[in-house]
Parts: sequence; structure tokens; C-alpha cells
Amino acid sequence: MKQDTNIQVCVNCVMDSTDPTIIFDDKGMCDYCHNYYDNILPNWHTDERGRAEIMKVVNKIKEEGKNKDYDCMIGISGGLDSSYLAHVAVKEFGLRPLFFHVDAGWNSDISTSNIQKLMDGLGVDLYTEVVNWEEMKDLQRSFIKSQVPDIDTPQDLVFFSSLYNYAAKHGHKYIITGGNYSTECVREPLAWGAYYQTDMKYVNDIHNKFGERKFETFPRCDIFKYKIQYRLLNGVRVVKPLDSIPFIKKEAEQLLKDLYGWQGYQHKHHESRFTRFYESFWLPRKFGYDKRKNHLSSLILTGQADRDQVLDRISRPELPEDELMKEFEYVAKKLDFTTEELWSYFNGPNKTFEDYKNNHKLIQLGTKVMQLLGLEKRAFK
Repeated sequence: MKQDTNIQVCVNCVMDSTDPTIIFDDKGMCDYCHNYYDNILPNWHTDERGRAEIMKVVNKIKEEGKNKDYDCMIGISGGLDSSYLAHVAVKEFGLRPLFFHVDAGWNSDISTSNIQKLMDGLGVDLYTEVVNWEEMKDLQRSFIKSQVPDIDTPQDLVFFSSLYNYAAKHGHKYIITGGNYSTECVREPLAWGAYYQTDMKYVNDIHNKFGERKFETFPRCDIFKYKIQYRLLNGVRVVKPLDSIPFIKKEAEQLLKDLYGWQGYQHKHHESRFTRFYESFWLPRKFGYDKRKNHLSSLILTGQADRDQVLDRISRPELPEDELMKEFEYVAKKLDFTTEELWSYFNGPNKTFEDYKNNHKLIQLGTKVMQLLGLEKRAFK
């Protein structure tokens, strides 16, 4: 794939001007890099200081979890971040988590196997919430028909909502997540399909326009319900231990392979077959957006990837052409589209979240408040 010479690429990472909001300084360094060096790195401690801080939280979780079957919950996908988190939580911290998994119909065989291996190796219980497939399919079809970049919103929404709804309903106070700066310090821009999956005004507008059935059991949790009711009234707390201890991608992968027989993936988030299609086909070929750039820029900034090697990697598709076509046909069949129908939506006019009703301005205001309070360091734009 030949690099478009009209696209400006950051001289320090590989984020580029396909992000319409990116800003470069006079030396060609982007604002994502400046945000990392100015806001994230000075406040990110993975040494003894970080461990001491996270152990205070861990000890509190243990104390409050006494006489309970579980002292916390971990959303488990079979991907690297949640898998390594599970190992750390049980083996290093001595926590007693309940694994929580959402089956939205798109698990890869590897992800299913990885979850089972972790359960067996760690001796942890698993609760799986199986989403009503007809409702899931209807919402995914709706997003494809809407022709927005972020067609993975239905999966993200159901993963998030199921976990937090369950925690609030059953009195679980602590959700341990694998979110981290080490592999995610560069957040993908909203234009690249990263619009807020819990903006129910946006989700409902697309579903009302293109859906064919009503929601009956589909898990939903609006961002305001999560931020206000669940956190302030129900007392649900989110803890991110991987930001307080060393977390190196290759080392974590090797540890999981050695201890549990865990298997890796071609790229981040490929534990879901739909996400693999979305990131490898829909986004780059319909919109020209490549999420590998922010994923791998995170690794460049944290010293885990060589920029020249990354530039070479993203110059080509992540998957072979024949495999991409098989994924296209698989997605079409599973969602009850003919291949011709799916191609027609793929080739149709591109839209964005701004073409539908949304709470973007209100959410942006809340995000800015969190940044001012020091609760969010990444750049949201």
C-alpha cells in the first residue's frame, strides 16, 4: 500500500493527518506525543511508588470483600490486557475475582480457548452473559446501514453495559480493568470510529432509523447512568492496576504462553472476529482510517516498538487479501446480508456521528472536567 504523499506523519510516532484534529508543532511532532510527554509520563509511576499506591487499593478491596464469594470483578475477553490483568490480580495481588465475559456472537476460537485456559490455571469462576443474538444482529445491521466509521459500537456498548449493570445489580463494588497507558496511551480520535459507545442518544437514533425490532433484553448503560448512578449512588469503582506496575506487551504475552498455554493474536482486539473485520477492512478501506497507527504509536512512545519497523508494517494490510475477503463474506452471512448488500453499504456515502443525534457536546464537557481534575490524562478529540 503506497503512502499518500499528501498525508503528514508525525516525526516521533506514526499518527498522521488522516486524523482531522491532529496538530503538529514546527518540528513536526504531533499533539499526541506532546500530551504523552507533558501529561501522561510525569504522572505515570510503575516503580515502587506505583506499586505502593495500587497495593493500598488492593488491600482495601480485600478488606471490604471479606466474607464474600468474590472481592472484585474482571471483564475477560481472552485478549492480552484482560488476560495479563487476571494473572496479576490472582497471582500477584491475591484477589478473588469473578471473571465476567460477554458473548456477543463474535468470539474467535482462540479467545474462547484463552478464557478457558485462564479459568483452569487460576481457579477462577466465570459468569458469561449471552446477548440475545437477534437484537445484537439488528443493532449491528443498523450501524452498517448508517455508514458511520464506528460500526463496532454495538459490541463495545454491550460489553461495557453488561459488566456495569451486573456489578451494580449484584453489589460488586470493584471492577478491575486492563485499561493502561503502556499499550493505549494514544487514544484513537473520534473521527476514526472512537465515538462514545455509551451515548444512548446516538445509538437510539441510529437504531430508530435503521433497526427492525425493539430492544427487549439488550444490555444498555448510558454514560451518565454509569458516571452518576453507578459510581456515586451504587459505589461502583474502577481500578486500573496495569498503570501502577511494569507492563511490557511482549513479556506479558510470553508469561501467559509459558504459564497457561495462552495464544496471541495478529493484532490488538482481534479476539473478536467482528472487530477484526471492522479494524482491518471497514475502517481503512471505506474511510482511510487505520487504528494500527494509534495502537503502535502507543508502543513507540513507551519504548516497545521501533518507529521504522512500524512504518513498514502499516504500509501493508494487516491480513492477506484472501483472508480479508473471507472475513467480509463471513460477516455478511452472519448478519443476514447478501455480499452485494454489504458491498452496497461499504460503497455508499460515508457518514459520521455528527450526522445523527448525539450528546457529544455534553460528553465533551464532562471529559474536560475529568481532565482538569486529573482523572483523565489521554487526549480525547
